[in-house]
Amino acid sequence: MYPTVAEALALRVVRRGRPVVVAGAAGVGRRVRWVHAAEIADIAHLLRGGELVLTTGIALPEDAAGLTRYVDDLAAVGVSGLVVELVRRWSDEVPGALVAAAERHGLPLVTLARETRFVSVTEAVVSLIVDAQLAELRASEQVHETFTALTVAGAEPAEVLREVARTSGLPVVLETLGHEVLAYDAAGQDPAALLADWGDRSRAVSVPERTAYHERAGWLVTVVGARGADWGRLVLVTPEPPPHRQVVVAERAASALAVHRLVARDRESLERQTHRTLLTQLLGQPPHDLPARAAALGVPLDRRQLVGVAIRPGAAPAPAQALATQEVLRDLAEATALAARRVTVPALVGVVDDTSVRALLSVPPQTALDGVLRRLACEVHRTAAATQHALPVVVAVGTTVTGAADVRRSLGEAAHVAGAALRSPGSKLYHRLDDVRLRGLLHLLREDERVRAFADRELGPLLSRDGNQGSRLVELLRRFCENGGNKSAAAAAAHLSRTAYYQQLARIEQVLGVSLEDPESVLSLYVALLVHESGDVPGAGGRDPQPPHPPGASR
Repeated sequence: MYPTVAEALALRVVRRGRPVVVAGAAGVGRRVRWVHAAEIADIAHLLRGGELVLTTGIALPEDAAGLTRYVDDLAAVGVSGLVVELVRRWSDEVPGALVAAAERHGLPLVTLARETRFVSVTEAVVSLIVDAQLAELRASEQVHETFTALTVAGAEPAEVLREVARTSGLPVVLETLGHEVLAYDAAGQDPAALLADWGDRSRAVSVPERTAYHERAGWLVTVVGARGADWGRLVLVTPEPPPHRQVVVAERAASALAVHRLVARDRESLERQTHRTLLTQLLGQPPHDLPARAAALGVPLDRRQLVGVAIRPGAAPAPAQALATQEVLRDLAEATALAARRVTVPALVGVVDDTSVRALLSVPPQTALDGVLRRLACEVHRTAAATQHALPVVVAVGTTVTGAADVRRSLGEAAHVAGAALRSPGSKLYHRLDDVRLRGLLHLLREDERVRAFADRELGPLLSRDGNQGSRLVELLRRFCENGGNKSAAAAAAHLSRTAYYQQLARIEQVLGVSLEDPESVLSLYVALLVHESGDVPGAGGRDPQPPHPPGASR
């Protein structure tokens, strides 16, 4: 916001004195914070830096050493320049010691050939400073108004960054604290060059304050966060130290981004809480006013096709991620709600237990339901993959019903299908009860003690053998059943040679006392395996399945 020495020398009142830069010409770009007229040599300790010092030289030292020390002291406190009037002390030129010292420090040394009113120079330069400050203040005020409007309007990050690039004329990048790019605007420059090796470059840039300029990288960096929870950094790429206006742009943009994330998260959390309450009531005894409350949320329940949907993570979070199940489900619920909005289908979406996200779709009666379900499932898979956990998901659908009283059945079916589909081979956009067939039936009956007792009788000896000896006979039996009794295909799936696999099958027959050539025995064992697996679904609280052994591992 301050004028340079060159701009001060260009003022009419200074030009009348016929200014000549006799030393330190490279420093005429220095900023002038103030103007100070002083005749005494011992003045440096009274200055703060950034002053343009005016003197006639009448009280300066006579000797070269004293003149050198005078310039050294001025340079040490950071004055912008030294202006000497050649009238009273020196008429033609300043002493060589003064010139040499100024050149050594790169300090602009200017002579005035004519008598000049220093008070007029002071007034003119201060007026220039004040004008620049007012212009900067107006620009900052405009920046505040612009980004306040964006904040109030709930502008998305891309829109905020676009305004940053437009206002500053600089490329801007929003990154996580892990140095991953969330959004950017190249401001007309090459995006590939802007983002090349971004992670490595960003990790090398550390600033001591929340907003600071890293000169070596040419980055103006400000931290993004709210409520003491920082989550990112905003980077403006500028090879030159930024003026105050650009610092204001960066900080206001960071505030807008932080508020957007905070408000959006809180708004969605409140929405999810409301939806969860209604879904829980639909799964229990719905109160008489529930249809009206749902309609007020934009999800009508009367004269609509109502479909229960369950979405489950397709894999358990890795222990190294230290992610709570509820956090995963919460993000999955947000992804599902976003998917429903994108396909414009009204839906109640919430987490009602510790295994899945439930959704109730409200579809107009004349709408083809299969198309809606396909579009929704595609969006759910896509948005879930874009979350920070990036887990694959299973989407399951219940029976279509037409009244709130039957919604419980549709939501319950969807949850059962999702649990069974986790163990189903193959991949589908979404699953119905018809798709899981026997596996679905056994999943529904998995808590029946008689069914569990049957599975234990069929597989008990084999499970004990694997547990005691570390073998994997249960897994090899599963391969045999899944491949329809084809021993060669099962051996390949188990990563064993046929000879080794045949030996393991013989051992299974010996342990169980059955023949794997008997279709009824194979069917009973396969049903028992399905029952056993129904308790091993990740996140269902059952046993973990045996991890596959690498090819050639000892058994």
